[in-house]
Amino acid sequence: MTNSAATQGFQLLDGGNASELQRAGLPVRPPWWTSAALLTDANRRVLQSVHEAYLAAGAQVITANTFRANLRALSRTKLDDAGRAWIVHAAVGVAQAARKQAGVLDARIAGSIGPVEDCYRPDLVPSDEELRAEHGWLVRELSRAGVDLFLIETMNTIREARIALAQVLSAGGRAWVSFVCADDATLLSGEPLTGAVHAVSRDGAEAVLVNCTSPHGTEVALKALCRGRSGLIGAYPNIEDRTGLPAYEHVDRAVPPGFAPDEFAELVARWCADYGLDIIGGCCGTSPDHLAAAKRLLSTAVTT
Repeated sequence: MTNSAATQGFQLLDGGNASELQRAGLPVRPPWWTSAALLTDANRRVLQSVHEAYLAAGAQVITANTFRANLRALSRTKLDDAGRAWIVHAAVGVAQAARKQAGVLDARIAGSIGPVEDCYRPDLVPSDEELRAEHGWLVRELSRAGVDLFLIETMNTIREARIALAQVLSAGGRAWVSFVCADDATLLSGEPLTGAVHAVSRDGAEAVLVNCTSPHGTEVALKALCRGRSGLIGAYPNIEDRTGLPAYEHVDRAVPPGFAPDEFAELVARWCADYGLDIIGGCCGTSPDHLAAAKRLLSTAVTT
């Protein structure tokens, strides 16, 4: 069994891991956040089933559960140095087991690298020295665990994105860089997305994407992304229905999606047609059903 999305003109990234963990009843709260899914055999089985479901839906790239597996987040737990490294390797190991179980051996595993502090708080981004040390640690552990590429995601400043990218490239890795944006094609720091695209493309990012941004904000961002493109571009939006919820605030429960699977598929298919996206997937609120619907519609569009 293999997937061939890349040969059809696009690459299919998976959907939101945290959303699916919450739907399965696992807590996603500090200090462990999504790393709680790695702490017991039962929780790891749930996480593996999430990866397997995305692979069955057609994902060519699945994201290891390492978004919160950085030194700063794990330092707020009681783990020692060896325990922190174990979390990273366990996350990659679960993704590798899912790939083997699903029989989709050509699927790639991306190591997720999020901001070392808070993806919605650019004001908390620490010094360059701290960023180099902390991102360097995670890159080394992900490399040792055997990821196929690095997904530097939900970046809210150009500075942190560039430093994380430099650590990946210095380790000989391949990197996709993705930014979280407001509704006006700016990063949450206020920096223009076009400047971010130029910076990381010049530095050596293989692809530049927008993620965890509302569908409307993603569309605005895609126009800027197209203007600044020099390589692969993509998007994986946040489709949660956050009516009545504060913006950029974590909720420890599954938030229902604002788009049905067929609606999501039509949206991303139009983006692929209008903006020439190379990579498409989903962030918070998306599910394997959303991804499967997108795969069906995109595959039909390519073959007709």
